Amino acid sequence: MLKAIDTPNAPRPFSNYAQGIAVAPGARLLFVSGQVGATVAGDIPDDARSQHELAWENVLAILAAEGLDHRHVVDAHVYITDRDHVGLYREVRDRMLKGHKPAATLLIVSGLADPRLVVEVGVVAAAPAT
Repeated sequence: MLKAIDTPNAPRPFSNYAQGIAVAPGARLLFVSGQVGATVAGDIPDDARSQHELAWENVLAILAAEGLDHRHVVDAHVYITDRDHVGLYREVRDRMLKGHKPAATLLIVSGLADPRLVVEVGVVAAAPAT
C-alpha cells in the first residue's frame, strides 16, 4: 500500500527517511496535528530528550486510536528550536519508527507556541480503506 520512492535523479536522504512515499489509490489518510513534548496532563518536561520522546509517543497514541502504528506514517514534519538537537531528533525518530522510513521534513525554528517547548511533530499516515 505504501511504496518508497528511490531515484538517483534526486539527492540521497541525509538520514533515515525516504525521498518520497506513494500511497495506493483509495487509502484512508489520517492527518495528525503537531504534537509537542507534553504529558497528557499538559506538563512540559525541562529536558529536550523527554520532550522529543513525548512528542513521538503522542503521535503514536493518536495513530493507535485509529488502529494504526509507526508503519503507517507516510510523511513527518518536525520542528525543533535548537540546531544542536538534530542528532537527538534523529535518534528518537529512528527508535520510535523502528526502522520505518517515511518522507520527512525537519525545520529549525526560532520558537514554538510555548517558549518551553523544543519540538513539534506532525505526521500523515495511510492505511487500507475500511
